[in-house]
Amino acid sequence: MSKETIVVIGAGVIGLSTALCIQQHLTPTQSILLVARDFPSETSVNYASPWAGAHYRPVPGSSPQALREADQAQRTYEFLKRTAAAEPGTGIKFIEGVEHLEAPPPEYLDQQSVRNVYSHLDKFQILGKEEVPAGVVWGVKYGTYVINSPVYCAHLLRKFVLNGGETRQYTLANLKEAFSMAGNVKTVVNCSGSGFEDPKSFIIRGQTCLVRNPVTKTITRQNTDGSWSFCIPRPLEGGTIIGGTKEPNNWDPNPSLETRQRLLANATKWFPFTSESGGQFDVIRDIVGRRPAREGGLCIEAEQLAGDRYIVHGYGAGGRGFELSRGVAEDVVAVMLEKRLLQAKASL
Repeated sequence: MSKETIVVIGAGVIGLSTALCIQQHLTPTQSILLVARDFPSETSVNYASPWAGAHYRPVPGSSPQALREADQAQRTYEFLKRTAAAEPGTGIKFIEGVEHLEAPPPEYLDQQSVRNVYSHLDKFQILGKEEVPAGVVWGVKYGTYVINSPVYCAHLLRKFVLNGGETRQYTLANLKEAFSMAGNVKTVVNCSGSGFEDPKSFIIRGQTCLVRNPVTKTITRQNTDGSWSFCIPRPLEGGTIIGGTKEPNNWDPNPSLETRQRLLANATKWFPFTSESGGQFDVIRDIVGRRPAREGGLCIEAEQLAGDRYIVHGYGAGGRGFELSRGVAEDVVAVMLEKRLLQAKASL
């Protein structure tokens, strides 16, 4: 009997994190194959992970989706803290995060819902009126992480391959095609981002600007009109991401110069770039990416096909792929253990 191959679809941050998590549970009779249209060395507008900011900013809320994501985000935070300490070259750095909101949504004014999502952060504190700039109604600061996303994705892929994982670059037309990618496939794990023909899936276009100017903390500012501005330094001298827009169902792949000018004008007003910048930005590139979102949040479930074949879904993270990545990977593995598609092992 040939070895059973588990196929993971998608080499974004969720697919890579999930493939690594699955590897920890493989038996000697199982192997793993990662099939993806895009890998970390590439840049495509539909491959969101290398374009990501990425930083961690909790999102308060009391809906089941909000609480589930808060739990996934907290587990990811702890995992990234351990990873950053053990492996300095992964592109993760822990720094101060600051948020300034001019018109905070109601969930930010509910202390319990704020505590639910912020209390695990190092040095979390709510800022008083005298500690925030004019116009800011709600402010906090805390210890968080920033990620040089292309470096981190490359790290995950390298680790997967060194652990014996196989990869194949291929554009799947249908999920069921994945069962033909190797000789004996019973389980396909769908981390495709957009989910293959799920009517609840949609894209959120994001435009940001990568500049060389350094900044020492990650700051998020919500403006009175509901738009958001942020600066996210990329570790290992990767520049700073200035953002950003969220435009559901906008498929335009071209960056707008007008948007860039607005992002940089806001950044000049609000973010502490070093004085030698002289208010001028050294732009490396404009970035447009499509975040793969889903109404109702992530789909994490097992779907049984004829016989003993399963598709296990883990997609639809929208703009929170990095923030939720390890938690989602663990949750996908938990579904696989429950269905006996993997065997429980003492965790390493």
